[in-house]
Amino acid sequence: MKVAVLDINGKDTGRKVELSNEVFAIEPNNHAVYLDVKQYLANQRQGTHKAKEKAEIAGSTRKLKKQKGTGTARAGSIKSGVFVGGGRFFGPRPRNYGFKLNKGLKRLARKSALSIKANEKAITVLEDFNFEAPKTKDFKAILKALELENKKSLFVLGA
Repeated sequence: MKVAVLDINGKDTGRKVELSNEVFAIEPNNHAVYLDVKQYLANQRQGTHKAKEKAEIAGSTRKLKKQKGTGTARAGSIKSGVFVGGGRFFGPRPRNYGFKLNKGLKRLARKSALSIKANEKAITVLEDFNFEAPKTKDFKAILKALELENKKSLFVLGA
């Protein structure tokens, strides 16, 4: 697959770059991409949610009222989850949401994502990407020239 090389003003330089078929022309595996995104988002979760259960509530352990003769349900502890201020039944516990994916599956997911973008003609190759000074104004001008303003973009520098 060949892609035209543009300069930072968005004009075609006349050159074309050959993209590797083993990366940019494979049959995309959507499930691999889904699993890779799912793993990334799961690993971002902090997992520090916690609610106190009955044993963790501060308070007395005395029996609230006698077992029989009151006409209401039995009650042994004010810390029970049925009372206001009591513990939470099966409340959330801190845990790690992350999971492991095999290296080959991750590689397949990345290749699939790049292949999808290549099929959509969403890959642009720039000839020279140097700045005299790191100015946001200059970068915005480049984005505008490439018609990438207000679009999500990923820039990969290097050969």
